[in-house]
Amino acid sequence: MSEKEKRQSMEQKEKLEQAMLRLGFLQRRCREAGIPVLITFDGYDAAGKGLQINRLIQAFDPRGFDVYTCDKDSEEELLRPFLWRFAVKAPAAGRIVIFDTSWYRKVQMDRFDKKTGKKERKNAFEDILAFEKQLADGGVVLVKLLLTISEKEQKKRFKALEASKETAWRVSENDWKRNEQFEKYEKINQKMQEETNRPYAPWTVVKADKKNEATLKIMNTVAEALEAALVKKETTPGEPLFDGPIPPDRYRKGILAGADLSLSMSQKEYKDRLDALQKKLAILHSELYRLRIPVVLGFEGWDAAGKGGAIRRLTSHLDPRGYKVCPTASPNDEERAHHYMWRFWNNFPKAGHIAIFDRTWYGRVMVERIEGFCTEEEWRRAYREINEVERHLVNAGAVVLKFWLHIDKEEQERRFNDRMKNPDKKWKITDEDWRNREKWNLYEEAVNEMLEKTSTQAAPWVLVEGNSKYYARVKVLETVVDALEKKIREKEAENG
Repeated sequence: MSEKEKRQSMEQKEKLEQAMLRLGFLQRRCREAGIPVLITFDGYDAAGKGLQINRLIQAFDPRGFDVYTCDKDSEEELLRPFLWRFAVKAPAAGRIVIFDTSWYRKVQMDRFDKKTGKKERKNAFEDILAFEKQLADGGVVLVKLLLTISEKEQKKRFKALEASKETAWRVSENDWKRNEQFEKYEKINQKMQEETNRPYAPWTVVKADKKNEATLKIMNTVAEALEAALVKKETTPGEPLFDGPIPPDRYRKGILAGADLSLSMSQKEYKDRLDALQKKLAILHSELYRLRIPVVLGFEGWDAAGKGGAIRRLTSHLDPRGYKVCPTASPNDEERAHHYMWRFWNNFPKAGHIAIFDRTWYGRVMVERIEGFCTEEEWRRAYREINEVERHLVNAGAVVLKFWLHIDKEEQERRFNDRMKNPDKKWKITDEDWRNREKWNLYEEAVNEMLEKTSTQAAPWVLVEGNSKYYARVKVLETVVDALEKKIREKEAENG
């Protein structure tokens, strides 16, 4: 090695040491500031993702980060929407999550291997953009690294790996295929970058032929992103998002005002129809499992509107191994440390199963909005975010239905008083329930706005007239049965 080369090597070593010290300091600062960080390593086979991840984490306190390898799907993951495995691993406030191969495999390797069709790729790009926007808007620092190498260098590394029996297993037939069609794979990666390069989630291309230079670029890129996030958090308050001037009474006489709460049903008709519907649901549940169709049912409504009763009738004949009822209370400390959708991602069903939510993610635009548990910017943004998550579920083949159980204020008061008089039901009434009645008008406006902005063809809201419990329960079950039958017909036609 010449004197010049020795000097350059020493200078590079010193730069790497300084970069590590800088990253360690910034990790501590981000942890104190409660800033979550997500770093993805994608790129070409043999580009050295594992090596570079290992070098990067040497700078961090090991108690503050997690590393996940996502180049293959587990059996559990294959039964979920493709973004699920990443959403449930998203970082909590103050923590760092690193993915060795990210959600981009769907539009990168899977595309090259012809595992995805044109429509599926289009949906995947839309879902990825929405997912990254939600992460960024929720305060996550998103660093996307694409490690590239030349065709010649890749071939050289493959041969070196194959030369040793300890590492030969790391080179697959598909790896060589991508090398042989290097130009095609390169175009796929360029398309991926063009479609998904955004100011809030930019790509950083790292030329990885020279490992030390690549390491330094990665460390500096991560450090700059963390520094920018700290500056933003300390100096820039959130700007409210407005979608145009809203008349003060726009949502006071909205969708809820059109509900006919006089609708009712006799006890005999109720029992006959309920029995038939429950037996049909039991059969449909088996079909859902056979065809691997996931189902998401969300229940919202006024206190004492009958959500629990409707859910009990819905599940009475279902196989308990194939559904889960998820009651939603105030978020705990761990849930508050994540994006507000995180706790729901953890309960979304795998293919062939049903998830029933007693209260849902819509708390963001109702109770959290009204009680001031989130900012105006956050709850206004949530309409778009919720629609995007539900669209992703539907794109993955799920049936998504949301029920608003509606009663009038007088019926609610009657039910409250009945519960107060009944020792077996008195526990259902809290002081908070009575306080919420004082904010009825505020909730009514919020619900009307929610119904208008988040009822989509793919994931519709169903307004359930609930003054008559019999009528409400039957309507819920009929709606579910109709939706499941339709989806099963579509799936069977798709399967030929």
